[in-house]
Amino acid sequence: MNQPSNTRVTDFESIRLRLASPDDILNWSHGEVTKPETINYRTQRYERDGLFCEKIFGPAKDWECYCGKYKKIRYKGIVCDKCGVEVTRSIVRRERTGHIKLAVPVSHIWFLRGVPSKIGLALGMSAQELEKVVYFASYVVMELDEEARKETITRLDSEYKGKQKKIKSEAEPGKEKSDELKSTYQISRDEIKNLKKFQILSEVEYFNLSLRYGHVFKAGIGAEAIRRLLEQIDLGKEIESIEKALQDDKSSDKKKMLKRLKLFQGMKQSGIRPEWMLPTAIPVIPPDLRPMVQLDGGRFATSDLNDLYRRIINRNNRLKKLIEIGAPEVIARNEKRMLQEAVDALFDNSARRGQTSVAASTGQRRALRSLADMLKGKQGRFRQNLLGKRVDYSGRSVIVVGPRLKLHQCGLPKKMALELFKPFIINNLIEKGFAHNVRSAGKMVEYEAEEAYEMLDDIIEHHYVLLNRAPTLHRLSIQAFQPVLIEGKAIQIHPMVCAAFNADFDGDQMAVHVPLTEEARQEAGEIMLSSKNLLKPASGEPITIPSQDMVLGCYYMTHFVKGRKGEGKIFSGKEEAILAYHTGYLELQSEIEVEMDGERVKTSVGRVLFNEIVPKEIGFVNQELDKGKLRELVGRCLAATSSEETAKFVDNLKNLAFGIVTRSGMSWGMDDLLVPEKKKDIIQGAEDQVDIVNKQFEMGLLTLQERKSRIIEVWNEAKNKITEAVRNGLDKEGPVYSMVYSKARGTEAVVVQMTGMKGLVAGPTGETIELPIRSSFKEGFNVLEYFIATHGARKGMADTALRTATAGYLTRRLVDVSQDMVVREPDCADKEGGFIYRVDSVVAGVSFASRIAGRVLLEDAQDPKTKKVLAKKGEIISKEKGEEIEKKEVEKVKIRSIITCKTRRGVCQKCYGLDLGRNELVHIGQAVGIVAAQAIGEPGTQLTMRTFHIGGVAGTDITQGLPRVDEIFEARPPKGEAAVSEIDGQVVEITETEKDKIIRIESEGPKKKKDMREYVVSAVMNLNVQKGELVTRGQVLSEGHLDLKKLFKIKGREVVHRYITKEVQEIYSAQGEGINDKHIEVIIRQMLSRVRVLDPGDTSLLPGDTVEEVQFQEANEAAKKVGGKAATAEKLLLGISKVALSTESFLSAASFQETAKVLINAAVTGKEDKLRGLKENVIIGKLIPAGTGYKK
Repeated sequence: MNQPSNTRVTDFESIRLRLASPDDILNWSHGEVTKPETINYRTQRYERDGLFCEKIFGPAKDWECYCGKYKKIRYKGIVCDKCGVEVTRSIVRRERTGHIKLAVPVSHIWFLRGVPSKIGLALGMSAQELEKVVYFASYVVMELDEEARKETITRLDSEYKGKQKKIKSEAEPGKEKSDELKSTYQISRDEIKNLKKFQILSEVEYFNLSLRYGHVFKAGIGAEAIRRLLEQIDLGKEIESIEKALQDDKSSDKKKMLKRLKLFQGMKQSGIRPEWMLPTAIPVIPPDLRPMVQLDGGRFATSDLNDLYRRIINRNNRLKKLIEIGAPEVIARNEKRMLQEAVDALFDNSARRGQTSVAASTGQRRALRSLADMLKGKQGRFRQNLLGKRVDYSGRSVIVVGPRLKLHQCGLPKKMALELFKPFIINNLIEKGFAHNVRSAGKMVEYEAEEAYEMLDDIIEHHYVLLNRAPTLHRLSIQAFQPVLIEGKAIQIHPMVCAAFNADFDGDQMAVHVPLTEEARQEAGEIMLSSKNLLKPASGEPITIPSQDMVLGCYYMTHFVKGRKGEGKIFSGKEEAILAYHTGYLELQSEIEVEMDGERVKTSVGRVLFNEIVPKEIGFVNQELDKGKLRELVGRCLAATSSEETAKFVDNLKNLAFGIVTRSGMSWGMDDLLVPEKKKDIIQGAEDQVDIVNKQFEMGLLTLQERKSRIIEVWNEAKNKITEAVRNGLDKEGPVYSMVYSKARGTEAVVVQMTGMKGLVAGPTGETIELPIRSSFKEGFNVLEYFIATHGARKGMADTALRTATAGYLTRRLVDVSQDMVVREPDCADKEGGFIYRVDSVVAGVSFASRIAGRVLLEDAQDPKTKKVLAKKGEIISKEKGEEIEKKEVEKVKIRSIITCKTRRGVCQKCYGLDLGRNELVHIGQAVGIVAAQAIGEPGTQLTMRTFHIGGVAGTDITQGLPRVDEIFEARPPKGEAAVSEIDGQVVEITETEKDKIIRIESEGPKKKKDMREYVVSAVMNLNVQKGELVTRGQVLSEGHLDLKKLFKIKGREVVHRYITKEVQEIYSAQGEGINDKHIEVIIRQMLSRVRVLDPGDTSLLPGDTVEEVQFQEANEAAKKVGGKAATAEKLLLGISKVALSTESFLSAASFQETAKVLINAAVTGKEDKLRGLKENVIIGKLIPAGTGYKK
């Protein structure tokens, strides 16, 4: 445990987990804990030989032994002759372990109860049988003396014959007597003949058999019996016999045999003995990891583990005493069972719940937290302490807007900065001679001396701070800024970075962190600075764009208004026009002509002023600017200039727009919202139509369902008419029109609700209520309308709360599955690639140009008409090239694809293409997996949760929105599944019942060989085929979603990839969220990255194992090197959770889900973790092997 000082704790290449032998446990230990006492109530000192003993675990105070004979550092390393405590630092109490020597072996609950039970697997017994033995309910046969058995049978035979003779020789032979004797003989003979090793006997059976045939067999009970059986296992021989049995095809239970083989091979390779699953000694973890603290009232609060250990020690000591005095077996057995239960409770208290035994608990009905519970779940060691830590040098406060800040700055309250930079200030104060030691310098900081603030100003000049807003959904939620010291207590941030943080100023809080090391500060300035993160990594669009007031300001400046002062005048140059504006001869929005570069341009002073801040490279922007145009402008600026220039432009834009919008004096009130005059007539018309529908229903012409959908249709039509009326009624130059149509704030729908009518709303089940709300908010609702409206509002709130959790969980699974995807090499020389089809873009509602931009071509892209080469093979398609290819109507483009990339454990630069967040070829070491997970997860919260009812019929939900994304990535059979033909053939008949439609397809060919398939779909689904139509294998027969696993089997990888991309894009683009294909491809690559071993050949793989394709390839290469036979496997398509759990790394899998199961499997086979992914390295405290920490 005590390392030499020059090696770091994290200096190792891999980490292995294996079962500890009893010797290991004793070697780790610094002494045996024999007493259950913790603290002496009078002296308040730790009890000797107790759970906190200083002799075993180390001194309670630095450099001081228990009895006080040795104090001070000069006695370092001496072991006190009186109390036996070593004089050392008290921190060793966090690392020294003890042990408890058990009177009898006990079973480890993980290996007994885990599914499948490892002890059961080793012995070929069921977990139920084992439990009966371990908990002293049944006996197990351990040894059989075959000689004695034969002798006994012979003796039985002769005895029976003798008795039969005797009966026959009696005066009156008794048939009944003879039959009775025969049955008794038969039973006795069967009993002894059927006795076999590992047989379970109940108390009564054992009692009877041992009385009669005690010399033939030996049986045992309890964990010691199981341990003895495991000791007898010879791993080598067992492996041989299983392999032999597997070659024999007749063997019935191959699956179980393979599991046993895997277990034994793993144990043999790692030098593990099966009997170690039943420990004879138990380690006691260091006392400072299970502390005991004194509370105010003199009582003690203690960790649950101490309670659990105490019970074990008490029961163990009592058992030792009982064995010593030779107590009756019954009493000893009860004590042994209680000891077994106490040990179970320590290892895993929650696994014991729900079984016959009650979970150990304190008096207050709360189950105690055992060792396993401390690892599991969100509050467990893995997720709470290893993957997420609390850090020093951080603070948090409310954010307010800082309109005068530059893009890379943030306002930091002075008091906060003083505390955050304290160590730097103290260092400077001492260096400059203002203070002579740390203490006096600390005092100066505390009393806020003038000098301390001077030092702070110096330090802050070349220091960055990181700002983070929770929830941190993507990498732009943490950015670096240069702090500017301000008075007050709130952090100020630039209004344009709000979009990236998803922040607003209604009370949001943000956390500040100080990067300490030189490298961290360099990264903050070069990579994380807000002015260098202007693009969204998910789609490559600018995210630092003007919003709200700024958009309104730009719109106001660049919008022409007829009849304003100075309209139609002509100016000789920009300066003249600006002068005229400043002197009041000309208004901002008047249309004028200005001479520029020798030609007259129709424009306005507003546009001229706006162009003063636009970079030269872009030219003169002469158009009305709304939010979309501004986003485009920032994108163009970024493409034409550098990010520094763009940051400057964005800042100037902000200052100008805020100034103009302030001077415009724009405001709006109730009177700007006019209720359309036509409204009355439109509503009257709709009501008349509804009356007609109702009459038709009463006459029996319509079903209930049809009536409802007709009424809904009528009202939707009415609302559309009212929308049109509202749009026409708005003042085109008025404030409401300007705000809505410049996309600054609000939407048309909001205005319609305010002035027209609210319309139809959804009820509690998500179905539309057919009573519309006819009033608008301006007119006010009546009581009934208000009541109906609350339904929708409540549903909205509930949905939002649920959605956030679901989206968060999806992101977590995506990160877990893709975290080790890193760019590893420049080029993998892949020739396969994949196509991007124009049709898919149309269906998904994403432009074809944006899908191909940033990808590397694998074949020349040609104009379909002229055959002219538009882009060459190996070229990265730029945005402009992409648009050109789209214009020329190219149907499909062959590109390098992430899915076919040949790089192992990652991707190559060429197959990935551009890094969208930086607009350049992706760097080696970039963690593209995490970026992809964030890109898909971040907009997840905005997706809809609802499942649409088709015409309101329950039972035919088509899943949409977030649950659908979940369904796709988990590769679950979808709700409302479409039928897919598995054969080539002809539709011979289609029958419709009340609930279903049945399609029968017959394959072509001779009659005898004809294959008939039947597909059942829901009655409300439309079919894509008709009777007599010819279909091909893999053709979709009805509407609905496809089952990915079936599709993969029938059509293979490319079709599945294309289908998933199209489906996911459709969902996100419906919400207006752009996500680049490559992010979805990264996840699909992981879903397709596993294979199932069919025949292991001469590799170390096992048949039926699910492994990573890379592992499989490496195993085959190793086998070929030594001239062995390669393994064969089938490719799989798995859901993301399954993939995350089947990863090579047990640390990554254990910190994801099913912690206990993963650790059990890793321990019994002695698994090694090569620490290749990011999570594993975070867990053990190394820098991640990606980004700046990437090592080739």
